[in-house]
Amino acid sequence: MARRALISVYDKSGLGPLLTCLARHGFEMVATGGTAQKIKELGHWCVEVSAFTGYPESPHGLIKTLHPKIHGGFLLNAADPDEKRYMVSQGIVPFDLLVVNLYPFERVVKEKNVTLRQAAENVDIGGPAMIRAAAKSALLNKSVIVLTNPDQYQNFIEEMEKNNGNIPEMMKIRFAKEAFALTSRYDLAIEEYLSRLGES
Repeated sequence: MARRALISVYDKSGLGPLLTCLARHGFEMVATGGTAQKIKELGHWCVEVSAFTGYPESPHGLIKTLHPKIHGGFLLNAADPDEKRYMVSQGIVPFDLLVVNLYPFERVVKEKNVTLRQAAENVDIGGPAMIRAAAKSALLNKSVIVLTNPDQYQNFIEEMEKNNGNIPEMMKIRFAKEAFALTSRYDLAIEEYLSRLGES
């Protein structure tokens, strides 16, 4: 069975070596619009999320990855007979890897004269939802790897090469821990920004 990665990154640095590693180890790649364009520019093939789900991306990119075929692919365990039957009946296939980083909310709200609307437009919804789904699956089933920062890519690549395309379970758990830490910091940054508004 082919392995599958979903890639959706605001910060597209470091993608080249990561994509080369994934292609070498037989990963199929699914990506959101701007990321898919970058992947193709770097010479790799991928399926755009809208084609994968059969659900077109909404105006302004507000709805892209909030779909059962995405979240089911992370959360459901194909090794569980009941969940496997559900996956087959609903056309859900598993994801093995999530590569995501988030809209730069923290950077935007530090800019001078930023408006509430500009801040709100940089609140990422789909990214944290996918991160939490993939990280939860990593803890429950040791089945998903979640990368949330380009600084993690080299470590991931080295482990893949060292372990014939596999990642040790403890590393999956470490990446999941780092993923939950990221979403926690992100939510805290939003709360702190909104608290400052209330004080002005």
